[in-house]
Amino acid sequence: MEEWIPLLDIFFKSPSPETQASLWLDEASNSLSSSSSSSSSSSTPINRSSFVSLLKKESYITDQNSSQSSNKVLFIETLPNMVQSRILSFLLYDHRRFCVKDLVWLAREMLGGSGKEVDLWVQRGAQNLLDIMPERKFDWISRLDLGSADEDGIVEEFDSVPDWLTEKKAGCAGAILPWLPVSFGDVDSDTLVVDSCNEEDVMSQCRDNMQVDHREAVDEDDHEVNVALQPDVHEMSVNLRAQIRNCESTSEVLPLCDDIRELCLEKGRDCLRVLALVEPWNADDEIAAVLLSNLHSGSEEEELGWPSKILCSTVLPKFLALEKSASRVLMSATIEFCKIHQRAAEYGLVFPLMLRKEGINNFICEVVSRVLKECWHLGHISAFCQKLLCGRREERKFMFLPCHRDLISDDLTWNESLFILFQNILIHDVPLTQGSVDCLVSKVQEMAERYSKSLKFGNFLLHFISKCGPMLHAHKYPLIESVKCTNSLVTKSILSKLNAL
Repeated sequence: MEEWIPLLDIFFKSPSPETQASLWLDEASNSLSSSSSSSSSSSTPINRSSFVSLLKKESYITDQNSSQSSNKVLFIETLPNMVQSRILSFLLYDHRRFCVKDLVWLAREMLGGSGKEVDLWVQRGAQNLLDIMPERKFDWISRLDLGSADEDGIVEEFDSVPDWLTEKKAGCAGAILPWLPVSFGDVDSDTLVVDSCNEEDVMSQCRDNMQVDHREAVDEDDHEVNVALQPDVHEMSVNLRAQIRNCESTSEVLPLCDDIRELCLEKGRDCLRVLALVEPWNADDEIAAVLLSNLHSGSEEEELGWPSKILCSTVLPKFLALEKSASRVLMSATIEFCKIHQRAAEYGLVFPLMLRKEGINNFICEVVSRVLKECWHLGHISAFCQKLLCGRREERKFMFLPCHRDLISDDLTWNESLFILFQNILIHDVPLTQGSVDCLVSKVQEMAERYSKSLKFGNFLLHFISKCGPMLHAHKYPLIESVKCTNSLVTKSILSKLNAL
């Protein structure tokens, strides 16, 4: 196992693990083959086949509270999710040099066929690896001999009554099951599930129901609130709004925090509508900081739960309208809250800020940069960038009040401040994934002419090429053509770095 530590270290720390891991395996394999002629060794050979064997090695996770061992897991599944995703990305990058059957088997096991939960990016990496395999991955279907089956026999068997029910029906009367109001006389083996005369009507009705359900799901994801509040709750919310606006000291706010929390978290109550009526974002920064620090009760940890709602109702509207640097007291309270509730920071603050309809400005860029740098791990930032740049819309989870819908878009609005933000991320040594790099290259090509004289855009390109050079080899010449369209103080430096790739 010790001989694999340098390779695993690459997957933990390298900003471009795919290329470095491939080079390491080549060097290790060549050095082993050259030394084998002079001396014999009993150690496991280091090559791509033995690496896959290591990943497939089975082990058991033992529960300390039980004498029995739990389910078997593969060695790769004992690693952090970020490392698993990087290893799968490397296998995809170098798949032509591995055994196809080994990769297919490993990818299927990683997809969680046994009902285990799989991380989003691990699942996507395994699925991408399975999709790129050249052989047919469903050849086992041909062994089922479905083509020789009698279609009429299949239909008849599908519509028939099960054998155990047929046997029970003979000589019996009354209900089939105590909880099922169907008598034995109602059961007829010739009865079809769907009447052929009304099949079109039934299918049309099903399609209508599916469309209605889909709209309801979209409305729920978009946080539209359609349930009216009771009159007494409405009145209490309005009174709280007036009290918050009239507060002159922080001591007056603390009792109001308990009232707001109790009003919002009472079972079955529409929390977002209550917060929209209370309007905590209209309080001054000192009062808002106290609300942010004291509204959370410490027991609600859902991804889109109470902490996210506190952020999206207290500080998100303030930052969305930011036209100057955020006050120190509000920024400090926000940072302390986001350190404790990192997922809430993503869903209730960072994601909606990044999707601001007018695009982020320099002041919002400062807020997001500080939250990312001081509150999140590098792997969390890398995964967030991947989700933001390459993820599908249904993968994006974020929260805002209905009254702020017009301030937030469904897609990123690219401007100079957004490029500055990604420059700050690169300066922070965040290991971007290949997918994120590809998306940034696409935007650079798209925006090169618009920001041809922008020094901010040029500085971003300099840091981008310096930090992500090993992942830009495939984009070298398209990038050179795009950079030639620019004419800033750093254009020559950018071209020099690109030519050196």
